[in-house]
Amino acid sequence: MTYDQSWMALGLVGGLEAGAISLAVGFLLYLILHLLNRYLEWSEGLRIGWSYFITLVLTASGDLWNLFYFNYTSGLQSLQLLRAKLAAVHDPGHIGMRVLFELLGAAIGVYVAWALCSGDWKRRLTRRH
Repeated sequence: MTYDQSWMALGLVGGLEAGAISLAVGFLLYLILHLLNRYLEWSEGLRIGWSYFITLVLTASGDLWNLFYFNYTSGLQSLQLLRAKLAAVHDPGHIGMRVLFELLGAAIGVYVAWALCSGDWKRRLTRRH
């Protein structure tokens, strides 16, 4: 699912913005699945896996598709077609970095939500020896 990225910055800052969006979506999705767990009765692994997968579908799928398309398809033999496709992509020079930050942001968001919801985190953080 591609969302409007025209407001995002270019380069490293744009990658960090995309990663922050993925982090927030991953965090919220894990919290939603955690709250729905009384009805779903899923294990933690299922909640983590599905929240990560849905986060990537919502936030990174457009950039992942563009990265795949420009690297592995042979349908770009026309220079005019290549220019048209590149014009439709936001910051094509840093698409790999943006995908990396989206993948990392989704993983960190789901992990932080899992750590907060797994219980007993306050005791682990304030453990005295």
